[in-house]
Amino acid sequence: MSILVTGARGAVARGLTTLLTARGVPHRLGSRAPDTPGTVHCDLGDPGTFPAALEGIRSVFLYADASRIEDFVAEAVTAGVEHVVLLSSSSVLAPGAADSPLAASHLAVEQALSASPLRTTLLRPGAFASNALGWARSLRAGRPVRLPYPGAHTDPVHERDLAEAAFAVLTDRAHTGRAYTLTGPQSLTFAAQLAVVGEVLGRPTAFEPVSAEEWKAEADGRIPGPYADALLDFWAASADGSPAAVTGAVERLTGHPARTFEEWVRDHAGAFAV
Repeated sequence: MSILVTGARGAVARGLTTLLTARGVPHRLGSRAPDTPGTVHCDLGDPGTFPAALEGIRSVFLYADASRIEDFVAEAVTAGVEHVVLLSSSSVLAPGAADSPLAASHLAVEQALSASPLRTTLLRPGAFASNALGWARSLRAGRPVRLPYPGAHTDPVHERDLAEAAFAVLTDRAHTGRAYTLTGPQSLTFAAQLAVVGEVLGRPTAFEPVSAEEWKAEADGRIPGPYADALLDFWAASADGSPAAVTGAVERLTGHPARTFEEWVRDHAGAFAV
């Protein structure tokens, strides 16, 4: 075994696993709740699961769980791991990242890895296109999506592009030790993204503007208060018409342009089907 893929049930990890399998790259899947043959128990919050998961491993695809990162790093060094590819977040680049609920965990993991002898490559995606799945229930029911900042811009990136980027940096030493900010090919407002969903589905997709307080009340129980506040602040900051910054990192790593949000919607149209 040479590569450990943590968070094996996640969308990016699943895409990465498909690529590794297709290319015959030896790998092991690790999950907090292993439910498929060959997947080992690897709970990033439970150091007791680390030794078996890391045995014989030389590279790790790591999700950014900061709860026991120091223990994970120590065990990885002991096991002889040489390279870690971290799925971090572009939020770590913002001012005050250490105090932001959205960024602090990712930043803590980055810092722990950078202080270790492990060679580390950082993948910092912006907004996941899959965040749009949060609208699916309303759209399936024919209800407008309630948005506090319909004019807020994001840079939706397809999870398949993230998986391909991870595959590239795991299998090509030229990328080792670098940091890549990964985005979709264009900045789109939430209103524009909903319009794209409607175009692909061939039916109207409306939104209803709501106040930040209304949205937070509706999100109560699904999104902890500090995270909801941080999201609202992030959206408010980009609701003045300023586009999100996009990069060409996906193309540099994968050899093809980043997939559009329309492509993502086509790939997930079933989630919005009535």
